[in-house]
Amino acid sequence: MATIIEILVRSCVNKLQDIITEEAILILGVNKELKELQQTMEQIQYFLIDAEQRRTEELAVHNWLSKLKDAMYDADDIIDLASFQGSELLQKRPSILSCLPNIRRRRAIAVRIRDFKAELEQIFKWGETVLKLQNMQPRRQISSRRLTKTSQLVEPNLVGKEILRVCAKLVDLVLEHKDKKAYKLGIVGTGGIGKTTLAQKIYSDHRVKEVFNKKAWIYVSQKYSEVDLLKEVLRNFGVHQEQGETFAELSSKLGATVEKESFFLVLDDVWHPEVWTNLLRTPLHAAAMGIVIVTTRHDSVAMAIGVEHMHRVELMSSQVGWELLWRTMEINEEREVKNLRDIGIDIVCKCGGLPLAVKLIARVLATKDKTENEWRKFIENSAWSMSKLPTELRGALYLSYDDLPRYLKPCFLYCALHPEDSIISRDDLVRFWVAEGFIQERDRQLLEETAEEFYYELIDRNLLQPETSTFGGSKCKIHDLLRQLAWYIAEEENFLGHPKSLVAKTLIKPRRCGVNTEKDMSMLHSLDKYLIVTTRTFIVFNCKSIEVENSLIEKLGNLRILDLTGALVKSIPDCIGGMIHLRLLDLNHSSISCLPESIGSLKNLQTLSLAMCSNLHKLPLAITKLCNLRRLGLYGTPINEVPKGIGSLKFLNDLEGFPISGTSDNNTIIQDGWDLEELNHLSQLRKLQMIKLERACPSNSMDPLLTDKKHLKVLHLFYSEQTDEAYSEEDICNIEKICEQLTPPHNLEELFIAQFFGRRYPTWLDSAHLSSLKRMILFDCEACMLLPPIGQLPCLEYLRIKGATNVTKIGPEFLSCCADNLAPTKEAVAFPKLEWLVIVDMPNWEEWTFVEGDEQVPRMQLLPCLKRLELVCCPKLRGLPWQLGQEASSLEVLYVNGANCLKTVDDFPFLSREFCIAECEGLERVSNLPQVRELYLHDCPNLRCVEEVGNFELLCLDASMQDNPGGWVNELLEQGRQRLGDDLDVYMNPS
Repeated sequence: MATIIEILVRSCVNKLQDIITEEAILILGVNKELKELQQTMEQIQYFLIDAEQRRTEELAVHNWLSKLKDAMYDADDIIDLASFQGSELLQKRPSILSCLPNIRRRRAIAVRIRDFKAELEQIFKWGETVLKLQNMQPRRQISSRRLTKTSQLVEPNLVGKEILRVCAKLVDLVLEHKDKKAYKLGIVGTGGIGKTTLAQKIYSDHRVKEVFNKKAWIYVSQKYSEVDLLKEVLRNFGVHQEQGETFAELSSKLGATVEKESFFLVLDDVWHPEVWTNLLRTPLHAAAMGIVIVTTRHDSVAMAIGVEHMHRVELMSSQVGWELLWRTMEINEEREVKNLRDIGIDIVCKCGGLPLAVKLIARVLATKDKTENEWRKFIENSAWSMSKLPTELRGALYLSYDDLPRYLKPCFLYCALHPEDSIISRDDLVRFWVAEGFIQERDRQLLEETAEEFYYELIDRNLLQPETSTFGGSKCKIHDLLRQLAWYIAEEENFLGHPKSLVAKTLIKPRRCGVNTEKDMSMLHSLDKYLIVTTRTFIVFNCKSIEVENSLIEKLGNLRILDLTGALVKSIPDCIGGMIHLRLLDLNHSSISCLPESIGSLKNLQTLSLAMCSNLHKLPLAITKLCNLRRLGLYGTPINEVPKGIGSLKFLNDLEGFPISGTSDNNTIIQDGWDLEELNHLSQLRKLQMIKLERACPSNSMDPLLTDKKHLKVLHLFYSEQTDEAYSEEDICNIEKICEQLTPPHNLEELFIAQFFGRRYPTWLDSAHLSSLKRMILFDCEACMLLPPIGQLPCLEYLRIKGATNVTKIGPEFLSCCADNLAPTKEAVAFPKLEWLVIVDMPNWEEWTFVEGDEQVPRMQLLPCLKRLELVCCPKLRGLPWQLGQEASSLEVLYVNGANCLKTVDDFPFLSREFCIAECEGLERVSNLPQVRELYLHDCPNLRCVEEVGNFELLCLDASMQDNPGGWVNELLEQGRQRLGDDLDVYMNPS
């Protein structure tokens, strides 16, 4: 509790510091009262550490903190109100006719400030004299770690041999019973023990993927909705649902979907057997065959469902737990592992054999000295024995929260507002935290940059789990136990569910409300104003039927965040201009067709998101009055009328979907887009996405458009989609000039170029200009015959090239390593940091070389960090460069699909994990992959030889590969069985 109060106090003090001397406040005549209020707040914040330490044992201190928290929320509102009304009075410059109302307004706000000041002083005296709280100076806390790597976020398989063995056994069991009507397998164990991890490995197994027509992974919460759950199963099965479909209609549709088909269904975290017995059993009975995996904490649930086999996930042994601990901490010194073993095992034992608990504690220990004394103090921490928590949240889970720096605690607690098992966007969290006031300025960074660091620190501490399907951890989940912990701690302030449930919670003051239902939302408008007047955040999840009426806006007048993403909102009322506290308005994927001009009154608005609003074509004139706007999101929205003057929004740092103007008349107020010159005034841009760039006119000015934007990290350049009409030489010349003038700053980290129809890439695509670039995507740049020379980009980690249809050869120019340019003692490194390379849809690409002819390039390293290489739909590619296998010493995965002219894949001595090749009709030989562990060979009918793959543990073939002309399958199987016996994992797909 004291953490959120401290943030509120600090935020209010900083706001007061900023506004006390402003003319808008001076005109109200309350600057003296505000300065005294600031001084009282500064005194109070020194009581907070002592109060937090005493509140669990002393009810009076707990009550004092509750009273103070309510007061600080009120203070935040009053400061906003004073600033807003002072600004309004300043703009109107009182005339004779308006003097009397203005005097009344000034008096009203002055009285409110003085009354609040008296209340806060009373609270201060209560803490000082009655509770005798001690002044304790808080220590400055800085981020313990700045995690900047991208693919490293994906957790390695730290202690995985046992789970792989169990997984293989259960996959065999699944395949053995795949012809049954509905074979049910239960995975049972306590929370955090690894049930979901095991189920995920089974679900992702290539053998399982090949067998079943329909697959679905369904997270079943304790309070699941039958209709929502049926919809989710249908969505996973690839079936579209209409809005408003009833339970009976959805059940019937599910039965028809699986009739005479096969399915594989995972029901994760089941608490009630009725999800199967009453909901899914009947419609799924229509299937020809199916497998159901159920994960649950309770044996009784599995038995009531009627599982044919129950696998119990056992607790980790202390030895396995200790290995997981030191590997998660990345302790590489053998001496340290030995010295810390005894105390480490003691810590593991306190984690109760739960992998989740061990991983959390490992990240806490990583912030401390690696000494026995330091670890001994840690094991004696009183947070281990916090008795007021539910049993499953005590010990390691609570300690991982308790050890967080103060600035991270509210950020973590905020994640509980999202529904169970939901995928959470990093960018959404960053914007929410900024809008809530959790992020304070520091180190001259933008608030969003600081918030992003906090996000990665929570990932680094294993409190958030990055989604492995996204490069760089841009999306995440929170484990259900950690979400329960966050919810338990923040329950007084958070609400999530249907609005009618709010009525039963009359004793709480919800500060943050998440509405999670697809049912009728009319009850929102009938809620008692005093029940939701304290709400600062209002987010809808899965709500399709919500109307925004005046009455709702009036009741939610203190909102900082209003997120109506995906709701069927058709219009926004004029009275939204009265929501003076609003920081974030998200209308993504809504049905709005216009915005009211009153939106210009939202002087505190920081984020306005209007992405994918297909009916919205015009922005209001008043949008240029949003003086504190930090983000404007227009991606996918067909905007064709915008007001001139976007450059006046000096705090704008995230501009998504910036439409370029197609006219040369700069004197009109309403335009069909914005001129590139408007960007000159936006010095804080951090993310910029421009569309319709072909409409721009090359500038005669020498002024830089982007190079001086020191915060710019992400740049997306979108040109028009390709048409059947050929571009003129003038069009091509113009687009090349425009792109050349968009030279980004050196600090750029992500570049996306799409539908560029110039013949040459801009010259700034080199290491001199893009020295910080980590991620590059070139999408459908069809006219370019050569790829850009980007091999010397020193920080590039991810590269995706798609649809370069004119490219027939990739040669040494791609590496940009010229031996003639090297110093005598310098060794060139091509793509020194690249980890993930994807080349897709290259129909005319025939040749890939690193050198011309038989030339040898001295002193050159190639792709030393490459971990994953994907080549998809490159039908004319004849071969892979021989140096690729010899030089890419970190390669883990090689995936080739649709390379029909490829005849051999030879000599990849470092390829360590997975080789998958499919639909390559011309492939004849695979050889010398000595380290690869998993082989997937599909639809390569002319493959005659597979040799020197002596380390493989898994072999997966389809029907076309089993009757091979060279007899290599039997030879492989014999070699594998001699080496591994029954542990060899083989799957022959009969289809």
